[in-house]
Amino acid sequence: MNTVGQTETRFETIATPDNPFVFLSGESLDHVEIAYEAYGELNGDASNAILLFHAFSGSQHAAGYNPSVEGCPFWTQECEEGWWNLFIGPGKALDTDKYFIICANYVGGCYGSTGPATVNPLTEKPYGSSFPHITVRDLVESQTRLLDRLGIDQLLAVVGPSTGGLSCVSFATNYPERVRLVIPIATGTRTTVLNRIILLEQILAIENDPQFCAGEYYKTGAPETGLSLARMISHKTFVHLNAIERRANKDVVQPGDRFSWYQAHDHVESYMLHQGKKFTDRFDANTYLRICELWSRHNPVIEGGAVDPTDLFSRSREAGHQYLVFSIDEDYCFYPEEQAALVAQLKEADVPHLFLTVHSEKGHDSFLLEPDLYTPHIQVMLENASR
Repeated sequence: MNTVGQTETRFETIATPDNPFVFLSGESLDHVEIAYEAYGELNGDASNAILLFHAFSGSQHAAGYNPSVEGCPFWTQECEEGWWNLFIGPGKALDTDKYFIICANYVGGCYGSTGPATVNPLTEKPYGSSFPHITVRDLVESQTRLLDRLGIDQLLAVVGPSTGGLSCVSFATNYPERVRLVIPIATGTRTTVLNRIILLEQILAIENDPQFCAGEYYKTGAPETGLSLARMISHKTFVHLNAIERRANKDVVQPGDRFSWYQAHDHVESYMLHQGKKFTDRFDANTYLRICELWSRHNPVIEGGAVDPTDLFSRSREAGHQYLVFSIDEDYCFYPEEQAALVAQLKEADVPHLFLTVHSEKGHDSFLLEPDLYTPHIQVMLENASR
């Protein structure tokens, strides 16, 4: 199998006291570092660059093998393999023989980018609850600064699966002159009522854990019960229910530290408890809350300073963008209706696009597991955009 091999996370400073990073909330930081990885070689005129936005709990490590990240206590064995290994490498969807692929950890993240667990140089303590609220637009702004530092003026493509697709669309509509091809996968635009409810449940799970301590828990111990419950709430939307039942038969765990009266007795219960518990080792609760909030409150029209969706996407039309929009028919996280709504807005703004529905029994996780369903279309669109 063609692989990327061992990789290393790099760091770029995108904010200094002379050039602070100002969040959409108006809050600012004088020092911000972004952790990122890159695959392939940048060509002479920097015209073969692709920016990949990771999903909710993903990281900058999209391909290859990375055993550790400097200063990151959340880097567990589960993080070592690239989350998009099946899509990145020689001959794959994002072909490293042709393209230069960049993937960066979110600002506010916990895998090397400046976030709530980062030590504030002014207080010499983790930022914790004082770390700014973040929006999808902030993620885009931070990674645009990263591109500036790398000397990349225009991307060949921007790609984003799941919540990464929110940033993908936001990048294209806020910096239309800086990209040619836009590939949002299993995503949407404005957050649905259902997702806002599910996100609120996760926020409450963490906030109501006594260990949370209003976000100031780095010395006393993380809110593992709340974060574990939040992960279980979300996990059932990522993985098709039939797949959960199949996996549960192979992965039975009986944790004894979650109940005082009730005893887990079912394979599915054990599986979900295991998924929640192992997640607490590799993710920070403060980062989790901020991503929940940015997703819950996301409105690309407001964040983009547009009048309405037609006004927003007219920027893509004028820039000559082509969109490749993927939908998954059995997706219970970003329902197919959400991609249909995005496509309707593209049509209203007369933006050229190709809309494809993937038929899969793997649910939202299809974009991680089934490269054959996506790769031929991505390859063709990238070839066309390169001409």
